[in-house]
Amino acid sequence: MKLYRNIILIALLGLIACNDDFLNLEPTDKVSADALFSSPEGVKVFMAGLYYQMPLEDFNWTPDHGFSWNTGDANNAGMFPIVITDDGIGSEHQSITSRGGYDFAWWERGYKLNRDINLLFQVIPELDVEQKEKDALYGEASFMRAYVYFELAKLYGGVPIITTIAPVDATEEELNVPRSTEKETWDFVLATCDTAAMLLDAGDGSRRRGTKYVSLALKSRAALHAASVAKYWDQSPLSGDAVDAALVGMDPSVAAGYYAQCISASEEIMNDGPFSLFHPSPASVEEATENYRQMFENPNRATGEVIFIRGYTLQGVDLGSNQDNWGNPAQTAGAWPHPGRFCPTLDLADIYENYSDPGQSAPIITTVDGDVENYDGYDPSRTYLEFDHPSDIFADKDARLGATVLLPGSIWKDVEIVIQGAYILPDGSPIGHIELNNAPVVGSPANFEVDGSTYYLYGGSTPKLYSGFSSVGGNMTRTGFGFRKFLDSEYVPILGWNYSTTDWIDFRYAEILLNYAEAVVESGTGDATVAAQGINALRHRAAHQGDVPLTLENVLRERRVEMAFENKRYWDLIRRREYHTAFFDTYRHALVPVHDLRSMKYIFVRRDCHNTQPMTFDDAWYYKTIPGTGANGLTQNPQY
Repeated sequence: MKLYRNIILIALLGLIACNDDFLNLEPTDKVSADALFSSPEGVKVFMAGLYYQMPLEDFNWTPDHGFSWNTGDANNAGMFPIVITDDGIGSEHQSITSRGGYDFAWWERGYKLNRDINLLFQVIPELDVEQKEKDALYGEASFMRAYVYFELAKLYGGVPIITTIAPVDATEEELNVPRSTEKETWDFVLATCDTAAMLLDAGDGSRRRGTKYVSLALKSRAALHAASVAKYWDQSPLSGDAVDAALVGMDPSVAAGYYAQCISASEEIMNDGPFSLFHPSPASVEEATENYRQMFENPNRATGEVIFIRGYTLQGVDLGSNQDNWGNPAQTAGAWPHPGRFCPTLDLADIYENYSDPGQSAPIITTVDGDVENYDGYDPSRTYLEFDHPSDIFADKDARLGATVLLPGSIWKDVEIVIQGAYILPDGSPIGHIELNNAPVVGSPANFEVDGSTYYLYGGSTPKLYSGFSSVGGNMTRTGFGFRKFLDSEYVPILGWNYSTTDWIDFRYAEILLNYAEAVVESGTGDATVAAQGINALRHRAAHQGDVPLTLENVLRERRVEMAFENKRYWDLIRRREYHTAFFDTYRHALVPVHDLRSMKYIFVRRDCHNTQPMTFDDAWYYKTIPGTGANGLTQNPQY
């Protein structure tokens, strides 16, 4: 029965709209295998529906709406995981999370998908196909099951593990399955990954279905998460009934076992898999920048590095995404009225290395004294470094910064991106989007003349001619940086929802190298030489010439730079229990380009993001609240 093996998800999305009705035909506890798989269309609809429900944290994952938020009015700007970390902020949104919301809308949807997967397990034995085909079905269903419980474990800790469909006459006691411990839940996820990897082969190279190596990649990611939660459990103490029953939290002693599983799964991919880095040896920094950018513009160019993709071939409601509309700066916004909603922070830009001083983060120096801790705004008593062009200050930075972030003076779609916040007038007085001794500069004119020349405060006469710091409609960067990673250079934003069709990379080889390196350095086991080679291969792909030693600091910096905006930073802060220290009365920061008319040069001012408040992470947010505990009898998570 080859029809199952040849399903292509993207070709089936037009059938998915009827999927809920298809799966909920009466009776829901039993569906005839003959009826379910009586035609290629039945198989395709069922399997495509399962994949569509998968909890992939892609362009359409938002903290307040959960997964697949690409509705007919997907007003999700500024609400993506990008902007609830220290890597970004929204042009209108600044909150990092809240106790009352941001539950990722996954409990009910997760268990619905789990039910559908259990239905698949139930009917496989009845199929009139060869055992090889049944094994493939079992393997793919196991991969989906592992992914569902991986997401549940990240969000809630220990959860009820349900692997069968309850009979129609089930008692209330049978229906109310108690929570397993967090350790039992992680162990179930990893064991299910093993089952999937054992039953599946390497696949046909499409990178859009569960395979042996996709299952191992999930195990690598999940085991690292579990290991970190165990090792750093005591960093943010929680208490209460859920903790006492081990429904959340694990003893640090079990971390070693999880690191070992991460190392093993990663090694199998690294040693036996058909994967390699995309363009690993660029001839120049410029080439490295373009190679890295192209991989995310179209992941199908990089099938050697990509392990698993979610495809977005079709446009429209429930099909495409809005990342190009929200992400493009005002100057390339086309007909879309609300551009520039993702604002990368100075905090992120500071992490990238300089080529002239490799092996450490290189905060952007703006003054002769080199002070990078002062965020008070413009101070006329200080001596600022001067640059001929706004882009010159970034000349020595790692190539990935320019491929990930639109910098002041970047060229995007043949347009020079104008990001400017202020002027220093010939008499030395500042005007614009900077602060003098923490007092806002008021009364700044939209335009003015000096020596017969007209200057515009933000670098252009209308909002369509600049992309930074204006307060017009929240459609400008508030940090001095724009969003670039994933943007399609050929896409012209239109007035409509869900027209972006860039594919999302869910797993790629670079992450496996980073998972391995972190597990090795954290556990002191595995091959440290191979781990160091992995992180240095990523740096060489970014045009670095020398190597750096394998240290935790180097691994974590490389992870943050390499995986920026791939929705890993949120979970890295969660699993390593660093969120409450990263955000403790914390501002995110901006870099303001200032045109100094005294020298006709550019200077830069480091400052807090304009019109924001400090953010503090509540320890309770390490786990999400479990809905309906009054009715289902489940123990609620701590501090809710």
